Amino acid sequence: MSDDRILETRTDAPAWTLPAVIVLGLIAIGGLAFGWNASSKLDSTQQAVTAQLKTAEQAMQQDMTSLKDRLAQDEKASTDLQGDLKVVTGKLKITQGQLKKAREESAKLNESTTEKLTALDTSVHSELATKATTDDVKTVDTKVVGVKTDLDATREDLKMARSEMGTLIARNHDEIDQLRRLGERDYVEFSIVGRNKPQKVGNVTVELKGVNEKRSQFSAAMTVEDKQFEKKNRAMNEPIFFYTSGTHIPEELVVNKVGKNTISGYVSIPKANSQTAASTKSGN
Repeated sequence: MSDDRILETRTDAPAWTLPAVIVLGLIAIGGLAFGWNASSKLDSTQQAVTAQLKTAEQAMQQDMTSLKDRLAQDEKASTDLQGDLKVVTGKLKITQGQLKKAREESAKLNESTTEKLTALDTSVHSELATKATTDDVKTVDTKVVGVKTDLDATREDLKMARSEMGTLIARNHDEIDQLRRLGERDYVEFSIVGRNKPQKVGNVTVELKGVNEKRSQFSAAMTVEDKQFEKKNRAMNEPIFFYTSGTHIPEELVVNKVGKNTISGYVSIPKANSQTAASTKSGN
């Protein structure tokens, strides 16, 4: 009877045991699956990390190689630069020496030039002191001639200029003919070739003494009634006035062309003077 109880006891197990065992089995299977999945992911992650580390190591090695190459290039450039610097420094020393030498020579030249200029200045002052009067006169005369030349140049721009006496000045043959038509004066044209060759022009004798073509100037000797006087450095188209006995209106000698040892121009004689001279002769 006791055996039956025991059998009953063993036979009558709780109803939840089987489901619990199933659940536990499922949990175990799920745990195994999760563990396997985690292990797979871990392996994948480890492989990825290993690959990344390998790539990083390769990149670092490349960077190190590039850095070494750059360092080698920099060292070479630095060596070359030091060599160039030595060359430049050597040349600079030579240039500085040459510059110093040039400065010394320049100083010597300046001293020599100063001495020469001082001597020249002293000499010029001495000459000016001894020739002051003559040189002053020549300077004034030259300035006057220059002013007259400028005036003549201005007159050239006019159709026909007038002299200080108010008479018209002819610059060529055509203008002389125009003045003739006015009937106030007689005009005697002349052309003198060569120096020191007296030539009678109207009632005056003209002798060429010199010509300055560059300045359009001439020097001439004039003889009026046995009286001779010389006109030096007279400008072209500048009238030379002179009087004859018994007249009150001046005659004019005008040179309107200057060449090499030659001058051309005219003598202008007021007709009133001719009438006065004729009256004087008839009275005598």
